Amino acid sequence: MSIGTQELSLPRWEDSIVVVEPPGAEPGAWAGAPSVVEADGYVYLAYRLRLPIGEGRGISNVIARSRDGVTFDVVATVDKDRFGAESLERPALTRTPQGRWRLYVSAATPGTKHWRVDLLEAATVEGLATATPRTVLAGDDSAGVKDPVLHHDEHGWHLWASVHPLESWDDADRMTTEYATSPDGVHWTWRGTALAARPGRWDARGVRVSSVSVDGDTIVATYDGRATAGENWEERTGVARGTRLPDGSFGALTAADDQPLGSPHAPNGLRYLSQVTMPDGTRRTYFEATREDGAHDLRMEHAG
Repeated sequence: MSIGTQELSLPRWEDSIVVVEPPGAEPGAWAGAPSVVEADGYVYLAYRLRLPIGEGRGISNVIARSRDGVTFDVVATVDKDRFGAESLERPALTRTPQGRWRLYVSAATPGTKHWRVDLLEAATVEGLATATPRTVLAGDDSAGVKDPVLHHDEHGWHLWASVHPLESWDDADRMTTEYATSPDGVHWTWRGTALAARPGRWDARGVRVSSVSVDGDTIVATYDGRATAGENWEERTGVARGTRLPDGSFGALTAADDQPLGSPHAPNGLRYLSQVTMPDGTRRTYFEATREDGAHDLRMEHAG
């Protein structure tokens, strides 16, 4: 998600702690894919719980609330069955300028590699648990859409989403990040590719923007990348930058040449980074990362 005007920075593993444990202790059991918002003196953390393939995959999206950004209480949960989905992926939590809450849910179409994004909206966070979903990013037979990142400013709504080609089953793990704009956060117009894979680099197989920071006409993004199909689900995190165009939209992002950030535990996944600035000016950085047994924790680093 957008964190306003503070530039994004990558966390230090040694300074991070676990805030949500996975629902199992084996590869494919994950707590993570966080999306975080600060509002009314609370940190609101939306995340995905997942079991291994054959045992349920992405079983639910959870929203939890915390005063300190460390200890959370669950306030709403939505399960995959509400969406007729085979799996749920990263939720995107945001609050509209009118104070309403929205949760953008990535839902997998059963028996396919297709994804779509549904929207839940309510006056309160708790109300998202019973809100009626409506599809806002449908994808089509040629592409699946998931994992949106949102930003709102005086020019309207902006969205960066992971798009997967569906022409070939074996290539459906490839991904680009596509950019869209909207007057209301519901009806979207695609504007083009924001970030693409780089042949021969650590992100050669696919890229997915995970968070953005906007400062005037400058945008800084973190993104997940992988070099091969075998690194699917174990992406690492890099940084990309871009600028605003004269019409108020954003142009393509340029990836930095830095080495990506990964977990110290093989296969080194560290992805879905999301940051929030607290009222006292300190920063909380949340991310999903591989632990020693192969499961994924949802971790947080606190920085001044």
